[in-house]
Amino acid sequence: MAITFYKYQGTGNDFIMIDNRHGGFPKTDNQLISFLCDRRFGVGADGLILLEEDNSSDFSMVYYNSDGNPGSMCGNGGRCIVAFAQFLGIITEKAEFNAVDGLHIATIDNEIISLQMQNVTDIMPKPNCLFLDTGSPHHVQMVSDLEGFNVFEEGAKLRYGIYGKGGSNINFVEQTSENDFAVRTYERGVENETMSCGTGVTAVALGMHYWGKTKSEKVNISTKGGNLSITFKKGSGGYENIWLDGPAKQVFKGTIAI
Repeated sequence: MAITFYKYQGTGNDFIMIDNRHGGFPKTDNQLISFLCDRRFGVGADGLILLEEDNSSDFSMVYYNSDGNPGSMCGNGGRCIVAFAQFLGIITEKAEFNAVDGLHIATIDNEIISLQMQNVTDIMPKPNCLFLDTGSPHHVQMVSDLEGFNVFEEGAKLRYGIYGKGGSNINFVEQTSENDFAVRTYERGVENETMSCGTGVTAVALGMHYWGKTKSEKVNISTKGGNLSITFKKGSGGYENIWLDGPAKQVFKGTIAI
């Protein structure tokens, strides 16, 4: 059996995209998904995403981490699947789709995909860090000399030492100017640093506003894979009208025998 796939990346966060509207992909085969995501023996990606039919929206997004297990919401993956849906002719400049955390809407302006994220009502301060859920759980911690910081070692230590098997993504942040921040993220499920993390930079933007590091409701984030921006409104019940903006591009199309 051969699978046709497409490779997409959003600020270096890369995904295998499969059109599964006809339901032919063996989606319970976690070993296969892990193999496809392997960078030496498979296609190579941070995750695999299935685009499927949905009765109440344009399509549904089914996301798997590179370890083969179903994942929580992926912001960059959400932006990439919108670009994929446009490529397939399912949508034009606007999209509405269901993901594991509920309904999302998105708009497309050339290669810039703007994705609305879920509202965030709870931010938990911890010693020297914050914890919040932006569709996926995130630890946010400020550091100095982010470029020289050992993200893999420190991220793994926190991910397993504090949050256990269920885990959290770990974001290390350095402020670069009034409304600008640099971020590096250790992602659970990948169990390594990724070039970018959409739900992670969203968590950082909200966290920095919550901490008073910025007063702006638009925050710019630089990652190893490129730049993203996050806009939001601070309401009485938390943060709402949250949008994640950035590029998403198709890299290549291929087939692989399984």
